[in-house]
Amino acid sequence: MTELWQWSATDLAASIRAGEISSRELIDDVLDRIDEVNPALNALVAVDHDGARSAADEADRLIGSGAEVGPLHGVPVSIKANLDVEGQPTTSGVVAFADKVATADAPSVRNLRDAGAIVIGRSNLPEFGLRGTTDGPLYGRTVNPWHDTAAPGGSSGGAAAAAAAGMGPLHQGSDIGGSLRFPSIACGVASVKPTAHRVPVFNSTSSGDRAPASISASVQGMICREVADVRLATSVMIRPDPRDPNCPPVPWDGPTLDSPITVAVAEPGDLAHTGIVELLERAAAQLAEAGYRVVRVETPSIDEPFDGWFSTLVTEMDGAMTATVERFGSPEVRQLLAWTVQAGEILDRDAYIAALGRRTGLLREWNLFLDEHPLLLTPFMLSPMFDWDFDTKSFEETMWVLERSKYAFGVNYLGLPAGTIGMDLVEDRPAGIQLIGRRFREDLICDGLEAIERANGVMARRLWDRAEVTSAA
Repeated sequence: MTELWQWSATDLAASIRAGEISSRELIDDVLDRIDEVNPALNALVAVDHDGARSAADEADRLIGSGAEVGPLHGVPVSIKANLDVEGQPTTSGVVAFADKVATADAPSVRNLRDAGAIVIGRSNLPEFGLRGTTDGPLYGRTVNPWHDTAAPGGSSGGAAAAAAAGMGPLHQGSDIGGSLRFPSIACGVASVKPTAHRVPVFNSTSSGDRAPASISASVQGMICREVADVRLATSVMIRPDPRDPNCPPVPWDGPTLDSPITVAVAEPGDLAHTGIVELLERAAAQLAEAGYRVVRVETPSIDEPFDGWFSTLVTEMDGAMTATVERFGSPEVRQLLAWTVQAGEILDRDAYIAALGRRTGLLREWNLFLDEHPLLLTPFMLSPMFDWDFDTKSFEETMWVLERSKYAFGVNYLGLPAGTIGMDLVEDRPAGIQLIGRRFREDLICDGLEAIERANGVMARRLWDRAEVTSAA
């Protein structure tokens, strides 16, 4: 019999509601799996054994009483260590913040709990969530379960490594420049970066609200092994919360579109590795086989949104973060922030206002394109996954990676939804593709990702019999 930790959240929740399995059985099995593989991977940095078991017993009591329960009832979820969980520290990976305890659940945590999910632990991230890998002085390095010198991605690298290694089916993360999708690709799993403002955001531990471009670029979402779980959990997370006045009450499922739905394919460009191009072509063929109309057309510029991220957001970061990072950060993260600022452009007031105005124009161009082509298939990284310590080596190596990440940062700047899925290995490291969609049509993105997943299989399942899962270090 397949062990419960290998099941999808969708199947687990249905089986718990039907009384076929208990939440306590599931939580015990997942905790055993965590105890087996997490010491080698360091994906989860705090595991609440007692609290999770107690919550599972209460979940089973509710099932026994015949009470109405939510769509994630009794299913475990991990929460990234930069999001508030009541009574737990929100460290953001920073040593100086180790005792910064949250007084309330963040909105998405509350939404997950209201749906019946059980918070089982916290996932690792780099300091301040600033790196494209996951390592730092507070928690140490997260190891990619596929390849011990490859980055697990960042900043939600702990979540993705935990998902791939079977430490439960649901792992919350966040994304301001690819931090859901880099780890998803790096660890061969799935994620959707929702539309800007789609998931309500608020931390009681935060010192203040973010500036305009950062608010629009930063979102929360879910990393899972299977796309159906991303769909289910993200649809739960989007419920508005009064603490976030920007979150719109838009339903998860949009209007049905006429068939066949058109998928445009982006031109990968000269920087793209041949293995990445091959995966893009494979995904295009799989979508065509699934009944999509696949076309090759010129897309709006992704380079200008990429440049826009590195002007407006870097300007905001320099003003809001530099002093704090200089005071509390490690030498590595201080150097990386300096390189990020060097890679971008610090705008004066008039240039900053003009750039935000131009962002509206860019989004209009993309909206018009996506009105004709509801989905756009792109590479995510134009290269195989980078080494775990790439951003400590030199400015030049950091820039090499950034230049191959334009489809990550550009989509954040536009605030458009985008999903990624691992497909296969390229140079022995997981790789995959990205689907960009219309605003508030994450449901269409999930449909397309599921078509690719059906054709390729769930990539993480290939990992579980490999010795590296338990011996990587």
